[in-house]
Amino acid sequence: MRWWREILMPWLLLIGLCLLIFWQSSGPLPPRIPHLPGLDKPAHFAVYALLAFLAARAFATLPFADRAHGLPGAAALFAALYGLSDEIHQSFVPGRNADPWDLVADASGALVGALVYRWRVARAHADKPLSSVDNCRRIL
Repeated sequence: MRWWREILMPWLLLIGLCLLIFWQSSGPLPPRIPHLPGLDKPAHFAVYALLAFLAARAFATLPFADRAHGLPGAAALFAALYGLSDEIHQSFVPGRNADPWDLVADASGALVGALVYRWRVARAHADKPLSSVDNCRRIL
């Protein structure tokens, strides 16, 4: 049961959110939501913060994760590049367009989400002695 919760679930959540983002951006904006400039930026920020957090959590299950000191950076980069691909995808969807400010919100959210993951891991290991090489690797 441990493999389900600790290995498979993080990847399923990450893939599920990626699919949800793709599905949501594949159609036109819903007509009942008013299109006010800038209203969607907090949503972009939050979704891509969650995406980076989930990516870091999934990447931590990989065999080389203990040696990957740049795990939060890799997760932020993954989420920001996914945001870029989503903006490119939206440029081909009728009724949608690519907005560079959406990409800024996506990348900003990705950075914050990765930093929140790093803070959470550091906090979870704060009660353990930091002299352990294994704990230091997990924090970084």
